[in-house]
Amino acid sequence: MSTTKGLEGIVATESSISSIIDDQLTYAGYKIDDLAENSSFEEVIFLLWNKKLPSQDELDRLAEDLFSNMELPGEIIQHLKSYDLSTVHPMAALRTAISMLGLFDPEADEMNEEANKRKAVSLQAKISSVVAAFARIRQGKDPVAPKQGLSYAANFLYMLNGKEPKDLEVEAVNKALVLHADHELNASTFTARVCVATLSDVYSGITSAISALKGPLHGGANERVMKMLTEIGEVDNAIPYIKKMLDNKEKVMGMGHRVYRTGDPRAKHLKKMSRELTELTGQSKWYDMSVKIEEYIKENKGLPANVDFYSASVYHSLGIEHDLFTPIFAVSRVSGWLAHILEQYENNRLIRPRAEYVGPKLQSYKPVEER
Repeated sequence: MSTTKGLEGIVATESSISSIIDDQLTYAGYKIDDLAENSSFEEVIFLLWNKKLPSQDELDRLAEDLFSNMELPGEIIQHLKSYDLSTVHPMAALRTAISMLGLFDPEADEMNEEANKRKAVSLQAKISSVVAAFARIRQGKDPVAPKQGLSYAANFLYMLNGKEPKDLEVEAVNKALVLHADHELNASTFTARVCVATLSDVYSGITSAISALKGPLHGGANERVMKMLTEIGEVDNAIPYIKKMLDNKEKVMGMGHRVYRTGDPRAKHLKKMSRELTELTGQSKWYDMSVKIEEYIKENKGLPANVDFYSASVYHSLGIEHDLFTPIFAVSRVSGWLAHILEQYENNRLIRPRAEYVGPKLQSYKPVEER
């Protein structure tokens, strides 16, 4: 029995949701470049769940369903207020709140297709409300209800900040949500599929995915990128700082990718948004610093930037607290997780791989007094 560490290169299932072929990412066959430049996040949600782009009527219906499901149960708000907000990480808060939502859904354990699709809409709607509510509560502010007529991206910013966002801010968040929506069998998506392959419920699947995303090797890269940029401080400090990191054999977060070899096709879209947003906010140094680091790492290590690298300065320019970067990733990626959960249910088989045993063999048991 042969083994592959980390399951690298192992094909574990068939899927028609997204593909990474020759460093080209597609959602249901549509190139990420086309979607990032032209589509709304709502269109991408529909595409991932239905394998086709929506008609106007279908898009309007989904947008209305999402809006009408954004309100959180009062018990969830009270639970968020009960946390020790000085120590709890937003990903831990999000994981627990999403699990709790299942307690207030009378269909939580209904496993038919229509019930699961209703739960998908509810979870997609409410996850943005949870993140925004947590952010405001820990600032000593009341949560803000969503506003009719705003897009999903605009409503997230509205619930976060209590005011309608600028067009460029909405464009940036919409683009980030589109780009992070799905990425084949990444760690959190595979976790979700393993969970629901036991015929566990949708809430369990999403909670398990969030738990996997919480790990710094998966979802925390952009938060650590911004920590690095903050420590560097000024553009002239960038290269000396990176040289010292490399000399110390430290990993520069946001560079390279486990799957892509010639470059992450998503990175260029957020690089453009980073340039525009940092100019708008008078913080161009974050973009300039990032470009210098990207060019140096690519020249010296052959590693191009990935999607996390420029999303850091995009979110920072929007005034978003750094430890919210990974929860925002989850706000987007839940669309993909739900697509994979629904697909797993359609043609389910329990996921049960084997392990190659490398421990001692055929030992003889001795009574405790003889050991």
